[in-house]
Amino acid sequence: MLEQQGVPVRTTRPAKTQPLSDADVRALLKEVETVLVAKGKKVIESRASETVLDALRGPTGNFRAPMVRVGNRLLVGFHPEALRTLVGI
Repeated sequence: MLEQQGVPVRTTRPAKTQPLSDADVRALLKEVETVLVAKGKKVIESRASETVLDALRGPTGNFRAPMVRVGNRLLVGFHPEALRTLVGI
């Protein structure tokens, strides 16, 4: 979706073959200020410092995908409208 809209993607990591560990996600949370978690039609916004790892997991227990970082904001899970707003398209 991003590349189709001309949005440059710096890094990708396939969630199925290279899942993120708890340590990976903790490190990512230290690099951002705001976390947006997409769950169905809802998007829940919180401060990264207050976010617990379980809030970022889906029903299978794995971390929701995709995780998209733009500046100091992180979108976890797929929500087309939130993604468009985050990247400015």
